This record gives sequence, structure tokens and C-alpha cells, in this order.
Amino acid sequence: MTATTIEPRVRPVVAVRNTATLAWRTLVQIKHNPFELLDFSVQPIMFLVLFTYVFGGAIAGSTSEYLAFGLPGIIVQNMLFATLNTGVGLNTDISKGVFDRLRSLPISRWSPLAGRIVADVVKQAWAIALLLVVGTILGFRIGTGPAEVIGMFGLLLLFAFAASWMSVLVAMLVSEPEKVQIFGFVLLFPLTFASNAFAPTATMPGWLQAWVKVNPVSILADAVRALLNGGPLATPVTQSLIWAAILLAVFAPLSVWAFRRRV
Repeated sequence: MTATTIEPRVRPVVAVRNTATLAWRTLVQIKHNPFELLDFSVQPIMFLVLFTYVFGGAIAGSTSEYLAFGLPGIIVQNMLFATLNTGVGLNTDISKGVFDRLRSLPISRWSPLAGRIVADVVKQAWAIALLLVVGTILGFRIGTGPAEVIGMFGLLLLFAFAASWMSVLVAMLVSEPEKVQIFGFVLLFPLTFASNAFAPTATMPGWLQAWVKVNPVSILADAVRALLNGGPLATPVTQSLIWAAILLAVFAPLSVWAFRRRV
């Protein structure tokens, strides 16, 4: 075996440091390409304003009533669509040869992958906070305390981390970043819109209600509503954590396998 084929042995502490450095590299890129933040800033605000003022009155009778119901769902929807940025970014880095250059460095092999995911989770936190601030300006009022709000952030970021692995797997299997986005339209659009994220389940046909009640997007939206507005939260939060664990257990190993085969 030649020296060029030997993988560097990196201690776990150093690997974590490598991951943090590469995550910071991804975040710093926003300064040079501010348009990268549009998906985490302008798009969620646009969805919030449009749904509140176009559909809010028809669905809930007033925009303020709809915000209490719709804002948690919009936060969940935006979080899921934002996970596509992880896959698009990874695929772009691989296509441009960034990973080839990183492999020549004495760093952990999985650090570039983990660094991208960690950076995008930080961006997710920014988008959630931004939606809460804008929602408050529009009339939304949090009905719980700081502990529940922190719990909401933790639950959403954990779910975002787990769901990101679906995007990572697609990014490792397709040749172009645009194909990762196509995956989002094919899977995430029906998954989010066929849920109670934007409209109450009771207003839907009976055949659709059966799916909406077991849809993980509906379950997560109910958990976020409970954490922000009050109400029973044990069941939706527990079920959301179970779904996050399932996504992580299924897609993380597959993504790592596909990542090793590709790079």
C-alpha cells in the first residue's frame, strides 16, 4: 500500500475540531455570497406573509387567529425545505473538486460532510428565530414560557439534523445539484402540503385525514404548536423524536456509505 492511499488517523477531538473549522468555513462564505442566505431569510418570510394574509382569513377568520395555527406549520415547512441546501451544497463542493482538495489534508475524512451539516443547522436556527420575530411583528404571541421555546428550538434543530441525511443521501447519488432540488419538489412538497401545517385536519376529506394524522410533518407541527401555544405536548413531542430517530437510523448510515463510495 502506498503512502498516498493511507487514510490519516485522526483523534476524535481533532476530528471535532476539523468539523467546527469546516462548519465555520461554510458560514463565512455567506459574507462573500449573501444570496446564499436568501433561502433562510427571504423565502420563509414570503411564505409567512402570503399564507397569513391570503389564506388566513378564509381558514381561521382572522390573520391573528391564523398566525397561532399557521406559524408553527410554516416554521416546520421551511425547516424541511431548508434541508435541501445541505444536499445542494455538498453536491456542489464535490462537483467542483473541493472534497478532493480536502482529502489531501491531514483531517478526518468525514469532517467535510459533518461540517456542512453543522453549518446548515446553524442557518436553520437563524431562520426559526427570524420567523418568530416576524410572526410577532404580525401579531403572533407566544403562550408558553422560555423553557418551551428553547425546547421548540431543540426539537426542530434535532429534526432538521435527522432530515438533512435524506438530502445528503440524494446528493451523494446524483450528479448535479439541480437534481437534489428536484428530489425536494417530488417528496417534500406533497409531504408538507398534505399535512396540517397550513390547514386544520378537520377541513380535509376523510380519506386525506387518515394520512394527515400519521404524517410526520403534521406530528411535528402539532408539537411546535404545543410548545409555542400551550396544550398537550407529550404525545406529539415523543412521536416527533421517534420520527427523527428513524430518519437518522435509516439515512445516516446510507449517506455515509454513499459518501465513502463517491469520495
